[in-house]
This record gives sequence, structure tokens and C-alpha cells, in this order.
Amino acid sequence: MPDIIQRGLYFEEFEAGARYLHRPGRTATEADNVLFTTLTMNTQALHLDAAFADAQEPFRARLMNSMWTLSTMVGASVAQLTQGTLVAQLGLGDIAFPHPLFAGDTLYTESVIVEKRLSSSRPGQGVVQLAHTGRNQDGVVVATAARTVLVHCLPEGAA
Repeated sequence: MPDIIQRGLYFEEFEAGARYLHRPGRTATEADNVLFTTLTMNTQALHLDAAFADAQEPFRARLMNSMWTLSTMVGASVAQLTQGTLVAQLGLGDIAFPHPLFAGDTLYTESVIVEKRLSSSRPGQGVVQLAHTGRNQDGVVVATAARTVLVHCLPEGAA
């Protein structure tokens, strides 16, 4: 039997317009929120103080830290897209959080390959632009982000 190693895609395997649905989803917990928020030294009471957050309009509840949402979206894409093939993350942009995520919500992430090009300065590598979208369990978009990555091309002789 052959050995099979899980990996992301090489440059040649990315196809513009392809949409990847990353599963399973990730149910956000209060522990995730408190741990992430305190690890990153974010003292925002909307994430940490239930009495404060419950009194604030319009949500009247603690919000999941939006950076947790962004990080989890990117993380959900790794196994299918960049595990072992990523050279570097080049940038994130056009980040938006149109609807809050709350503890107990499940985050489902999808990625669309926007475009790709061979690197002009790094032979054997290519630049890929991704569009990540996070939705809650009701299909409501909670986050979007554009991401640019540098990935390896297929190794010489690989098909």
C-alpha cells in the first residue's frame, strides 16, 4: 500500500474560480473567546465582561473576538490549500466582519481561488490570491478576507 501524506495544493493545482468548502466547521466557545482575547492582550470588555456586554446595544451579549474569527477562517483552509506547500503568507486585506459571531455559533469557512501567477522573482514558486468567507450555522456571512500566499510549484519530475 502506498503512503499518503496530507498536503495542500501546489501552484499548478490551484484553479481560478474553484471554491473550497472547508469542513468540519468550528463551534466557537466562551473558552476560545476568553483564551484568545487574553493571550493577545485585548482588554475589550465586549469579549470579557458579560455584565458590560449584556448592557450594550445592539447585541446585548459578548461578541467573539473578530481576530479569532479571522484566524480560525484562515486556519480552516490550511489542510486543503496550503499544508506543506506554503512558502509564506504575503498579506491579508479587505477584511470585514458584517455580522457578529457569538459563543455557541458554528463557523463554516469557504475559500475561492481568485487568481494565480508565477513569481517573477522566485523561480519554482507562485503567488495565489484567495477570498475567504466565514458563515455561521444559519448561512449568515460573519467575516470576509482577501489573502495572498506564496506557494511552491510542483517538484521537478512530479506529475
